[in-house]
Order: sequence, then C-alpha cells, then structure tokens
Amino acid sequence: MKKNQQWAGWGATGQQAQQHYLVEPRHLAGGGDLRYVTEYLRAAGWKDKSKPGGPMVFDSPDKSVRLGYDPYVQPGGWAIRGRQTVRQEAWHATLSRAVPVEIVAGLTDALTQPRSAHAPNVWAPLQEHGWATEQGQHVTARSPDGNAFVRFHQSAPGQAHWWAGARNEHGRVWEATFTPTTPMHLVQAFSTALADPQPVMRPLGHVPPSKHVRTTSVSVLPSELSAWQQARITTARAATWARNSFATNRARTRPGAQQYAAQGGRTR
Repeated sequence: MKKNQQWAGWGATGQQAQQHYLVEPRHLAGGGDLRYVTEYLRAAGWKDKSKPGGPMVFDSPDKSVRLGYDPYVQPGGWAIRGRQTVRQEAWHATLSRAVPVEIVAGLTDALTQPRSAHAPNVWAPLQEHGWATEQGQHVTARSPDGNAFVRFHQSAPGQAHWWAGARNEHGRVWEATFTPTTPMHLVQAFSTALADPQPVMRPLGHVPPSKHVRTTSVSVLPSELSAWQQARITTARAATWARNSFATNRARTRPGAQQYAAQGGRTR
C-alpha cells in the first residue's frame, strides 16, 4: 500500500464510530497500515532514515539491520537486509507490498527481541494450525484453505532458501523470500504470524475483493483504534527499556567483578 493510501485510523480525533471489517484468512487481507510495523520499530529505538519523497528506511539501533519499504517501484514492497557480523552472515528478505502488515510484523518485531534459547522450527506453528506438509522436490506446507504456502528448497549445499506466498481466484497475491543465510528464528517468527488464525482488521474500502475472503463488520471508535496501537507501542518501549536497563546494570557491575577476581576472589 502506498503511503498516501494509508488509512487514518490511529490518532484520529472525534468519537464517531467508523465501519471496519475483521478479515480472514489473514493472508488474503491486503497490506494494511504501514504504521503497524514502523511505529513498533520506532518505539524499539530504530531510526527513521527516510527522505521526503523517497522510500521508507529504518535502521536498527546497532545499524546491523536496515528495513526499507518502497511503493514507487515495481513490484515494490519490503526489503530487509542484515549486514555481516561476527556471529551472522549477511542476509536479505523481501516481502511484496500485499503481505499483510500483521504478518510482516511477525518478522520485524522479532528483530527487536532477543533470540530464544530454543532451536527454531519454521514448520511447528504451521502444523499446529492445520497446515498440511508435502514432501517432494520441495518441502511445502499449505494453509487449510489451500491459498497460502511456505516452501523450503535446497538446490545445492548451502543454497537452501525459504519462499512463501498466497493466491486467490485472481492469481498470485504476494510473495516473500528469504536468502539461505536468513536467521531461522526470523523465518519462524514469519511463519508463526502467517499461521495465526485470528482475523485482522481493515477499514471500509480496504478489503481486497475475493470470494475466498470472509468478513465480519464491526463499528470501532477512533479512540479504540488509538488505544490498541498505543498498547502495542507501549509493549515495544517497555521491552526496549528492560533490555537497555539490564545491559547498563551489567556493564556497571562488570568492573567490580573483575576487581574482585584480580584480588583473588572467584566469580561465576
């Protein structure tokens, strides 16, 4: 969705109820409001590097990841690049503009959070929600309605990549691709958001025309929309503050621990 097509739900004034729709399945709900992704990143300390009239660009606090959204080129959409670090090879993910923002946010929210100690499993959230897995030239999981897929393909050693997409009666709706070096916990975060059976909300006039889409009409106050978004932003800020506070306290205590060890004491 282009920037000038964003719907004015969040932050709107007045208390006249607005018509919205709960849309399912979410993989056919359309792009949605970009701020669902960007305001969370902003609250998590990401820097907005966008230039007027140009594509949207955000950098992570440590500048190891850059997120862009370009509606001015074809096919356009999201591009997320991770630079090479001591522990991670460079990687790249692309998601076309019709990927619902709630699914994009599965990946981008995970960029702001520490990795889980558990080994990632991309298939687990899909299987949990009834996606069927097919073994062939590729390993493919298909949604219960048959209109979305996640596919793993390895053409050669070290050349494995993940590919996802959705289609309706009009053809392919969107695609998402991940390079072989993309951290698996990010691909799992994407598949978790994709498999989530909860409907997503779209305003009047922003529901894609498709016989495969089911909608439920709801009336929503602007203050309710604003409160829901603010709760999401507050979550990002609280998590960021907690991580920064932990890092600061750890740095402060480290010299004392080193001095204790130098004096013959032992530290764990």
